[in-house]
Amino acid sequence: MPDLLLRHCNLHRQTAPVDIAITAGKIEAIGESLSLTASQEIDCTNLLVTAPFIEPHIHLDSVLAAGQPRFNGSGTLFEGIQIWGERKHSLTYEDVQKRALAALKLMAGHGVLYVRTHVDVTEPSLVALDALLDLSRQVKDWMTLQVVAFPQDGIFSRKENMSLLETALQRGAHVVGGIPHYELTREDGVQSIHHIFDLAERFDRLIDVHCDEIDDDQSRFVEVIVAEAIKRGNGERVSASHTTAFGSYNDAYAYKFMGFLRRTNVNFIANPLINITLQGRMDTYPKRRGLTRIKELWQSGVNICVGQDCIYDPWYIFGTGSLIGVAYMTVHVAQMTGLDEIDACFDMITGNSAKALHLDDYGLQVGNPANIVVLPTKNAFDSLRLQVTPRYVISRGKIIAETIPAQTNITIK
Repeated sequence: MPDLLLRHCNLHRQTAPVDIAITAGKIEAIGESLSLTASQEIDCTNLLVTAPFIEPHIHLDSVLAAGQPRFNGSGTLFEGIQIWGERKHSLTYEDVQKRALAALKLMAGHGVLYVRTHVDVTEPSLVALDALLDLSRQVKDWMTLQVVAFPQDGIFSRKENMSLLETALQRGAHVVGGIPHYELTREDGVQSIHHIFDLAERFDRLIDVHCDEIDDDQSRFVEVIVAEAIKRGNGERVSASHTTAFGSYNDAYAYKFMGFLRRTNVNFIANPLINITLQGRMDTYPKRRGLTRIKELWQSGVNICVGQDCIYDPWYIFGTGSLIGVAYMTVHVAQMTGLDEIDACFDMITGNSAKALHLDDYGLQVGNPANIVVLPTKNAFDSLRLQVTPRYVISRGKIIAETIPAQTNITIK
């Protein structure tokens, strides 16, 4: 007998409702009107049942640390980096874990059960790295956490940073990161990308690079990433995050570059909440959106996903942990308001992110872990339109979060 049975589930892009049977933390059966009984059943009539949301890009070491030691008055990327530079020297293991765990619980309540976090590895003690690697093991029964070794200050900007990055991988970081546009010179930025690819091959790691997160239309490190991926044949293991300068490239160059993208399968990760906030700060008017070409990448068949990046930290003072909110913002700033485009934005916080994170056990399939989100709407469109909170969040077959729907009584006659 199944432990849990979800009846009459509306699945994304599927017309006929199905039942989902869960046994011992895994999906045992999916089908119409299953002739089974379970110790617990949930009627999902008129509810959307989906695989969980995936956070492909966040910084858990700095999460919930806004105002420490001061708030970002200019709202710029570079003041945020400066403030974080002041804060990170006082990090402790307990401090990082407490804030990161609070953020993970917040996200889990919004149906996020897979997270990729970047962690600054240019702080010599690597205390934040150790805290998050340990946390990934502590939460493994209800959350999958990937840790990116991220050299926030650049690999070649200080002589010790290269060895710190390598040490982070030796300690178990799952992904190699980088920030070529913040290296001291263009030449150092190019060299940093070559070094990242070498490390990924040496340690058998995925790659996720903060790339061209700037309004400078001459910042073109993404072409170096794509060129390396073409030459080494590992594009599906590579993600280019932010790439906001892509939105400032002239169309002739962008068209040529799109052609190169078709020769590989590099993943792109945009962060529309923070991108629309940080970028364009030096513009008068017209003011740029400061966003990569999300719509055009999607139209070209590139795997594009979206994340939060920040929750109440030195770069972004808002954030709820909801990826529904991120997809909702994507619809607006990327001008993806067609019905198929809105569905695509829903994909950017589910299946597309699973592909970027190389998850091999994701999705509503028999035999997969029973990681399931039940939303209080019939379809993805209404979930974004109404910016809903999940009714139930199920991790490894257990209900870990339940939101009782609010009820508003209108007394106007």
